[in-house]
Amino acid sequence: MSAQLIDGVALSQKLRAEIASRAAALTAKGKQPGLAVILVGDDPASHVYVRNKVKACEDAGIRSVKEQYPADMTEQALLERIATLNADPSIHGILVQMPLPKHIDSHKVIEAIAATKDVDGYSVLSAGELMAGLEGFLPCTPYGCMKLIESTGVSLKGKHAVVIGRSNTVGKPMGLLLLQANATVTICHSGTADLGYHTRQADIVVAATGRRNTLTADMVKPGAIVIDVGINRDENGKLCGDVDFAGIKEVASHITPVPGGVGPMTITMLLMNTIESAERV
Repeated sequence: MSAQLIDGVALSQKLRAEIASRAAALTAKGKQPGLAVILVGDDPASHVYVRNKVKACEDAGIRSVKEQYPADMTEQALLERIATLNADPSIHGILVQMPLPKHIDSHKVIEAIAATKDVDGYSVLSAGELMAGLEGFLPCTPYGCMKLIESTGVSLKGKHAVVIGRSNTVGKPMGLLLLQANATVTICHSGTADLGYHTRQADIVVAATGRRNTLTADMVKPGAIVIDVGINRDENGKLCGDVDFAGIKEVASHITPVPGGVGPMTITMLLMNTIESAERV
């Protein structure tokens, strides 16, 4: 058996077409969705991420406001700029690209973004809304993972899902979203004894550790769905995920590739959150 690929590029294109249609409808009413993206410093990877986000906005009919500042920008100046964007009715989402320079408290910056514009879903309030099952902005990567699982047509009700990783941005919210979908959820991490014991019982595995080969074929239940959130490089410098793709695709029923799986969905769900923010106003 060879697993069916869950094509994040194709699903992303389908969702972006829907987003573009909704953006056009809002623009026709005189309310074009707007996303402000703030970049502080010269981190090369951050420049790439921001460029991709700005292009995705333009393609979808969302007005993007890219603001770039030098690495020596003060924390106070950044907080003041966020306050100004919070008060701007033409801006429906604010994203501050991480990482920030060391002298700036990233938590303070995230919390400075208005809850109604926290389209990254990273604030304490957004996390609390997710925990309580209230309507709020979902963190983009877990949101995208749920859409990928949904695209398989497999119901999560009664299924056992294992999340490997406990970060605030992926692991924890992923567990909560799976729980809301009526899955039974186990969260594993670096302190888990015998990871394979847990993953071999799982109908769905989401790997989000940032370490190559965290999950191997002998750790996967035949027919499981495997979602690979990781982005790493192998010994040849080629992009790879957290799971042994070649081995696991012979065991799993569905699997996401890296690249082309979760990655495209993260930006897509950022756009989705921005559209939803604009529609709520």
